[in-house]
Amino acid sequence: GQDGPYATRPGYDFMIQGMGGLMSITGERDGLPGAGPQKAGVAVTDIVTGMYASVAILAALTERSRSGLGQHLDISLLDCHVALLANQNSNFFTSGVAPQRAGNAHQNVVPYQVFAASDGHLIVATGNDSQYRAYCRAIGAPQLAEDERFIDNRRRVINRDVLVRLLTDIMKQGRRDDWLARLEAVGVPCGPINDIGQVFDDPQVKARGLRVDMPHPAGTTAPVTASPLRFSETPVAYRHAPPRLGEHTAQVLEEVLGMDDAERRRRVGR
Repeated sequence: GQDGPYATRPGYDFMIQGMGGLMSITGERDGLPGAGPQKAGVAVTDIVTGMYASVAILAALTERSRSGLGQHLDISLLDCHVALLANQNSNFFTSGVAPQRAGNAHQNVVPYQVFAASDGHLIVATGNDSQYRAYCRAIGAPQLAEDERFIDNRRRVINRDVLVRLLTDIMKQGRRDDWLARLEAVGVPCGPINDIGQVFDDPQVKARGLRVDMPHPAGTTAPVTASPLRFSETPVAYRHAPPRLGEHTAQVLEEVLGMDDAERRRRVGR
């Protein structure tokens, strides 16, 4: 940020993930194998700061068109990261207790986590009581839907450890894709845990065109990830493949920095 006691410090995603609290709620629960603070697998702080910045730019442009006033934007990694914590901040504000790591489970909803099947892992995300009841019926355990300890989400959170042990024993007896088919059939949110190769082989990812193979000047194609922004009237156009090293150096020096031919050659040797 532009002010405050840390204003002169450099900002790095990894550092902010720790300083801003994300690593305190990411990773396996204390006391279990592999427990301890864990960073996210991508630079989420860098990414979300860029996204917040783009929203701020659009808001400033809208204000400029309304009032004619320009303004300076102060978008910091730490600010954006703390805002990203969302419901975890609310958990702290309302209870005064700092949330802890919960592994692949949800802090406020049960069951909403990863389960091991006999041949892989899947996510089960019962977002409400009716989905929980449908889940219990689908896995052949309707008695767990009627058990007073688990009758609603509040009581499932209180009795989380007991319920999860029971569900874990059931889930590990079936095959992953069989469970997914059963749960999808009754409207229970669920999904596999894919590696990135499996992601781009997924029928939905293919249907949405999330991989774009662009012609490259080298005579081959360059695969890129498609933009997630979909516009009905002005669709995103993919015009240029990723440039080769130094491909636009001369163009930038001439058109942006205004160097003449002699100066450009003196600086870059071509």
